Amino acid sequence: MASEEVIISLNNVVKQFDDFKAVDNFTLDIKKGQFVTILGPSGCGKTTTLRMIGGFELPSSGTILLNNQDITLLPPYKRPINTVFQRYALFPHLNVYNNVAFGLKLKKVEYKKTNKKGEEVVKQRHLTTQEIDELVYKALEIVDLEELEDRDISTLSGGQQQRVAIARCIVNKPEILLLDEPLGALDLKMRKEMQIELKAMHKRLGMTFIYVTHDQEEALTMSDMIVVMNDGVIQQVGTPEEIYNEPVNAFVADFIGESNIYNALMTGKEVIKFLGQEFKCLDDYPVNERYDVVIRPEDIILGKPGKGKVDGVITQKVFKGVHYEYVIMVGKNEVIAKSTVAFDEGPVSIDLKPDGIHVMKKDNLSNIFTNLEVNKDDSVDLSDGYLDLDLTQIIKDSSKDEDGYIVTKGGKKFDFTGAKVSIEVPLDKVELTDDTEAGTLVGRIISSIYHGDHYQIVVRCAEDEDFIVETEYTFNEGEEVGIKVDKKNIKVRLKGSVDDYEI
Repeated sequence: MASEEVIISLNNVVKQFDDFKAVDNFTLDIKKGQFVTILGPSGCGKTTTLRMIGGFELPSSGTILLNNQDITLLPPYKRPINTVFQRYALFPHLNVYNNVAFGLKLKKVEYKKTNKKGEEVVKQRHLTTQEIDELVYKALEIVDLEELEDRDISTLSGGQQQRVAIARCIVNKPEILLLDEPLGALDLKMRKEMQIELKAMHKRLGMTFIYVTHDQEEALTMSDMIVVMNDGVIQQVGTPEEIYNEPVNAFVADFIGESNIYNALMTGKEVIKFLGQEFKCLDDYPVNERYDVVIRPEDIILGKPGKGKVDGVITQKVFKGVHYEYVIMVGKNEVIAKSTVAFDEGPVSIDLKPDGIHVMKKDNLSNIFTNLEVNKDDSVDLSDGYLDLDLTQIIKDSSKDEDGYIVTKGGKKFDFTGAKVSIEVPLDKVELTDDTEAGTLVGRIISSIYHGDHYQIVVRCAEDEDFIVETEYTFNEGEEVGIKVDKKNIKVRLKGSVDDYEI
């Protein structure tokens, strides 16, 4: 990328809080005029990254360059960067005009003047009232609030308050606008409207927008480029189309859009086996190795039983307006499908075209399982067994009451029975035991490789589910073992909105 195209560069940026690494080796170039979204779950480091760009946090190591100049240690007020916060931070005692004009009244501009000696010197002055008026009215016009300049902030809707916050930022003509989940406080209808407005505003201004969100729809709708983060690390960078159609690992595939992810075996050249059948694909990987296969629900072709590659049973049918969403069971595997054709609950066939099958190398950093349903006892069924979960992870600072409900500090109660979740289990947090009855899952050792100070073991359970385990203990290939995982070591991510489960 040519340096003149790049407005801001983050090079090997790390942010450490005591023993916790919030951002790890973050490297990214952003072009002038781009709309870039940093996307990821809560606690992934996206807001910390934004705060370092804005100067509100200093990196523990690494550099941040703006127009090829090092601004790593430059304070916020000296950076040509403004921030729109989630809570807007508007002044309640000021009207719309004065909120937008606040920074301009403090701002000084340089001008040249000839002194008594005939020398040209540079001086500073405040903006005139007329200059401030012109800038404020132009900013209000851009956000469609030019007729509300005299309104009190308290009389505005959430969407209008957000526009005031944006106007207050763009009136200073920054080179970069940072947006920290600015739509989070709005209702669903208003969020969708503001997504379109923000994208149009970006086009009019030609300014660089760096946007932070956990909402995949916002990212896909508005962005030129998406940066997917997890646990402080960049997982993938690409256009919305690249991120959605070509995810690099199971985390990205599961986090962006709905996905069916299966453990698969490459059985021949461009032939992959999953759901008990072989399918033709476009990816050519080494044969007889395990991979993750991603199938988007809209790529599944449904038909009459016996007409496709594999048969299943429709157990749930939901009309979504423009299509039907089906839950199909193929043995113990769940398949989510979308189709504009109506099928009754019961037997159905499933087929796939080669370009609808995306094969990925397995992520050997953690075990990821998707589309699991929460049972009444806060467990999920997996293979022929189960895993217990700590559902208080879903809502920060929550607890479990005596009735088994998740309760917030504010007293709201949630019942996650039936909710769909994805779980992530670190390799070194899986315990293997010779006593198969002591585990909640049972599997057979299919490989064991020594890595100097530990063994990396692959345990295959029923329905071809694999657990990758790192342990200092030795187990023999072919040995049957029990699998145990402490629920506090299982990372849980909810599919959908928390609000859907409030009682």
